[in-house]
Amino acid sequence: MLRFDATNAECLVFTYKEGLLSGVAHDLKLGVTRFSVELDEERLSLTAEFDTRSLRVVSAMRDGQAMPSLLGASDRQKIEQNILDDVLDAERFPQASFVSTEIKKLPEGERFLVRGRLTLHGRTKELEVTTQLASGRQTAEVTLHQPDFGIRPYSAMLGTLRIRPNITVCLRLPFAAPASPAAHP
Repeated sequence: MLRFDATNAECLVFTYKEGLLSGVAHDLKLGVTRFSVELDEERLSLTAEFDTRSLRVVSAMRDGQAMPSLLGASDRQKIEQNILDDVLDAERFPQASFVSTEIKKLPEGERFLVRGRLTLHGRTKELEVTTQLASGRQTAEVTLHQPDFGIRPYSAMLGTLRIRPNITVCLRLPFAAPASPAAHP
């Protein structure tokens, strides 16, 4: 059994602005600072727990590039509080979890197809993602539609400034090839 957490892996969330006043806002890169992932290589199964209260602003983004100097400490704190209180209701829903139902190695390169159930904000949805080997890490990147999980994307100034409903979640784990390419039931 392989175990990963924020000391050896990375979980990032990317949000994107829109609306009439989006020019005064920023796309954001957020980090989940408390999570655990367990990979059972024999059974080819994966379980993960994410503490929604641990989301922190890593940086503002501009044209896909991190721009850490665009946000001061008070801006970061205000954004984090809005996410925890107004978007995720993190006190009521402190955990998100993922349980795989199938993992299979794909024929080309060190790639895997992972299917499973993601529970977020009290709702569970089926998910499918293909991982890629990049810089010595298996990287899974998935787009989540917040309303599918009962999450109302952040909106301010009568909706003239808002976050797009689709966000991107990226999980990077140190590469470990499972022992067998067969999927478990």
